[in-house]
Amino acid sequence: MDRSLHPRSRRVAPLAAVAAAALLAAGCSSSSGGKRAEEEGADVSAGKANTPRMTVAMVTHAAPGDTFWDTIRKGAQAAAAKDNIKLVYSSDPNAGNQANLVQNAIDQKVDGIAVTLAKASAMKDVVAKARHAGIPVVGFNAGVDDWKKQGLLEYFGQDETVAGEAFGKRLNDLGAKHDICVIQEQGHVALEARCAGVKQAFKGKTDILYVNGTDMPSVKSTITAKLKQDSSIDYVATLGAPFALTAVQSVSDAGSKAKVGTFDLNKDLVSAVKAGDIQFAVDQQPYLQGYLSVDALWLEKNNGNFSGGGEAPVLTGPAFVDKTNVDTIAKFAAKGTR
Repeated sequence: MDRSLHPRSRRVAPLAAVAAAALLAAGCSSSSGGKRAEEEGADVSAGKANTPRMTVAMVTHAAPGDTFWDTIRKGAQAAAAKDNIKLVYSSDPNAGNQANLVQNAIDQKVDGIAVTLAKASAMKDVVAKARHAGIPVVGFNAGVDDWKKQGLLEYFGQDETVAGEAFGKRLNDLGAKHDICVIQEQGHVALEARCAGVKQAFKGKTDILYVNGTDMPSVKSTITAKLKQDSSIDYVATLGAPFALTAVQSVSDAGSKAKVGTFDLNKDLVSAVKAGDIQFAVDQQPYLQGYLSVDALWLEKNNGNFSGGGEAPVLTGPAFVDKTNVDTIAKFAAKGTR
């Protein structure tokens, strides 16, 4: 994995030692159904904590069918199994509904909450209620510019602007001249920041293309139409693995010579990189985000620990995956942890 990237100094925080523990934990099975499910840690697990049972709520903005969140959930489950935690996972892409899920967690008097801040303003009041109730809250994945403002203990994820800039610089290195940056949810702060970063660093032309991420046939047709309309487009930048794989189909349907690069991974995406259908991916290590978020709440409760000194986020990316290192990543992706 390419570790040569050095995000802006104001963003840098060393990964806590607890990150190493992720390698020792194994994912546990979970129940499913609807937007909410309880995840029970395994009865027997190597190195399982003997601390009192905790309940942690993880509330995300995940859209149905987005496999990216399966990886985050696996990381959270692994930490829960190790730490003797009952994990209650729920999600809703609608910001108001997500806020209601956080309120439900407060009403249940959970011991900690891990939350994403994709629409930070909509979460502000309910996060404040959690803090007022004495429930520690950590952020992850989305909200790197808002977690401190809202008084969260810690944040685990990547700086999306830095990741976008790294993507743009990679396009420069590859000699690209004109890209489209495909945003699957308009107004999502992390996604908007990625494309803004690409546009800032890329020396060529960047067009922003909004698509409906919950309707993949529409995503495919919208990208195809754009490529047919403008033959000068030589790169498609997508912001998630499923959209990258769809973009490959769009390139073919449009008879375009454009190449595809993306943010985020899944098993099929790794295979596409190996095959040369996708040139590279920016990995933010979602398994690590899920794992550290849950483990951080256990550490805070049992030892008063918090990472980053409460001042800086714990960065889990960006790192590039391409043909030079994809074989190493593939063995982890096969287990669903990358």
